[in-house]
Amino acid sequence: MAHYYSLGKIPHKRHTQYRQPDGKLYSEQLFSTEGFSSNYSLLYHVHPPTQIIKAEEPIDVSPKASTDNILKHRSFQGFKVSPNPDYLKSRKIVLFNSDVQISLASPTKSLTEYFFKNADADEVIFIHEGTGTLKTQYGQLPFSYGDYLVVPRGTIYQIEFNDENNRLFIVESFSPVTFPKRYLSKYGQLLEHAPFCERDVRKPENLETIDQKGEFLIQTKKKGLLYPITYANHPFDVVGWDGCEYPYALSIHDFEPITGRVHQPPPVHQTFDAHNFVICSFCPRLYDYHPEAIPAPYNHSNIDSDEVLYYVDGDFMSRKHVTRGMITLHPAGIPHGPHPGAVEKSIGKKETQELAVMVDTFHPLKMTVDAQNIEDEGYIMSWAE
Repeated sequence: MAHYYSLGKIPHKRHTQYRQPDGKLYSEQLFSTEGFSSNYSLLYHVHPPTQIIKAEEPIDVSPKASTDNILKHRSFQGFKVSPNPDYLKSRKIVLFNSDVQISLASPTKSLTEYFFKNADADEVIFIHEGTGTLKTQYGQLPFSYGDYLVVPRGTIYQIEFNDENNRLFIVESFSPVTFPKRYLSKYGQLLEHAPFCERDVRKPENLETIDQKGEFLIQTKKKGLLYPITYANHPFDVVGWDGCEYPYALSIHDFEPITGRVHQPPPVHQTFDAHNFVICSFCPRLYDYHPEAIPAPYNHSNIDSDEVLYYVDGDFMSRKHVTRGMITLHPAGIPHGPHPGAVEKSIGKKETQELAVMVDTFHPLKMTVDAQNIEDEGYIMSWAE
């Protein structure tokens, strides 16, 4: 996040003495995901954020690849992932490679008994169903249906859900998640042609300084392992912070689609950028207005990218038998396009109400055992009618 923001109380000058009412120094922490050479924030803690009092053996949470490696189009019924009261146990990785991991989750209870820190990956958590609040050292981010929660790696967080009906689509990126460069000025401002602007980006609010001693478990994910690490002080003891690296929310409903006289290619839907993959938002929009336009997408060959589409809501004119939470994987190497009859059916249509999230990767994705358990085996034959 390249836009400067400040919350709470901070000293006039960085790296200088900043004292508490009793005379003790606040503990300054620099938070950055790329060393000292990129965006960062400075946080001021009541206690040093380094006081570990217990470290236990980790558990393996790395994805387990399926042995089914046939090159074919695939579909998965995402809402068949079973609900689970534990937030981390509810997360099921379905597709992955060395750049990204894509998960589904249906947690039924809030994450309050421990904290979570992903030390490997930035997280983009798309809220398909549910409302609540993301709580971090930076403050609070209320969320609801259609929100992207972008959480930089290393951020310690908890999630408070308002009820038990929650469905999440989670993308873990092993590189920083940014806005596409073509949307940004050379100084970092979102330009006029970008499909969203700074007003649409919701930053943390309601910074609550929790000064508590005790035992605070932070489940820390690193290199496919989950490490239980216990600290002596509550991690949300921050009195103030400022900088350009922090979690934020962006609603898919605030994405303004780019349309044209003829069918526009997928890059016009791009929302986020990362190393070797992109995230796109397909939103309700007017169709092409050329008098002979074909609204349905043309057949296309994915020679160098795998295409993952997560169906959220609405009527998808290019696909048959679409269900909420369904995922399709169209792998590199074989062409795909609209289902039979969809092209003719689309002619004359004026608009679409579809809502979907797309992840295009430039390295092949592997399917997990969890994905295989929710696969629609007949999907590959749906073009052969």
